[in-house]
Amino acid sequence: MNSSPRKPLSLTIVNRHYPPNPGITGESAWDLTKYLIEHHGIDVRIVHVRRSDLGGGQIRLPIGKTFQIGTLYKGNKGILKLAAGFFDGFFLMLKTLQVRRGPVLCMTSPPLLPFWASWLLPLFGIRWGLWSMDLFPEGFVADGVIKESNPVYRFVRWITYRFAPSHLFSLGPNQAVYIQKKYGRALPATILPCGVLLDQPRDPTPPEWRKEDGKIYFGYAGNLGDAHSSDFLLAFIHAFDPQKHHLILALYGTKSEAVLKVAAVKEGITLLKNVPRSQLSYIDVHLVSLLPKWTHIAVPSKAVSSVCAGGAILFCGSKEADTWAVLQRAGWYIDETGELTSQLNQFLSQLTPEEAALKQTAATQLAIELQKTLQAAYEDIATFCDCIPISKNY
Repeated sequence: MNSSPRKPLSLTIVNRHYPPNPGITGESAWDLTKYLIEHHGIDVRIVHVRRSDLGGGQIRLPIGKTFQIGTLYKGNKGILKLAAGFFDGFFLMLKTLQVRRGPVLCMTSPPLLPFWASWLLPLFGIRWGLWSMDLFPEGFVADGVIKESNPVYRFVRWITYRFAPSHLFSLGPNQAVYIQKKYGRALPATILPCGVLLDQPRDPTPPEWRKEDGKIYFGYAGNLGDAHSSDFLLAFIHAFDPQKHHLILALYGTKSEAVLKVAAVKEGITLLKNVPRSQLSYIDVHLVSLLPKWTHIAVPSKAVSSVCAGGAILFCGSKEADTWAVLQRAGWYIDETGELTSQLNQFLSQLTPEEAALKQTAATQLAIELQKTLQAAYEDIATFCDCIPISKNY
């Protein structure tokens, strides 16, 4: 008796960003899509917003079957952007219900996308997984937009965590525990760090800004937004020695303008519009920050990207953050709640090129481990597409 041919597996990914938009979450979705198509022949559909933003990702050509929606507002004014994000999430879910094949992998941008997913997808009996990046509505409280006691916030949080996904794909182990506490139950969970790519480009020729001058090159390339510490970056700018160090800055975000004004008059700083992922390996030590109130709510992808490019990190934040929990072998720690200037002066006075090189070697070894973690997570997603339960918990 001949069995009928097996139907190809399918997956629908939902996110605000997708190439050619350079947002890092979209590039992560692109890398996953590429893997699932090339290694498993999975029919991957991506539902996203048609817009162009600044972002830390590489500009890529789209892959998979893409479905776009328009946005009500393309600017950056607070309340208008917030309102547009709320409705973008709703329309993304409506489009998903129309075009989806297989289970749905819901990411967390725009901010309230999981709010819509958590009741619309179960309402229609659709199996779904959550790929957590930055978490909302908690991010609105951390940002001071709304108080935790506000009834609107409490209602949105209740809806968001009322119906749990079939599987959680989290940025790190500590965030996975945090999210499961929000759902009030243990969930099958897989660690899927953002900033690790199987397709990791590297330029063989040093960029113009990287000189053979014997200096240690520091860099901050990416978003300096609400979750990050501008005080840390300003303190570093005042503390570093241009005779021994050089600083590469490629900033955008809500706190970038004030820092760039100070940096413009300081010796030993190169200001760039952006640093392509393929050039990150030419920065020795990457500056990374996360305000403690954003711990578990946001995980800076540029820290992971930097380590995967072979760079060390100088992390300013909480030791509870996954950034430090996962990457500490490749970096140094600055306590964000402590006196920044004295900590930085001590660090910079003791740092040698040899010590920086040792941390970079550790970063290269850690990058191999992160790539294996990523590939294992991609295999878990392929299994998820096949509706096979995955027994993993954190």
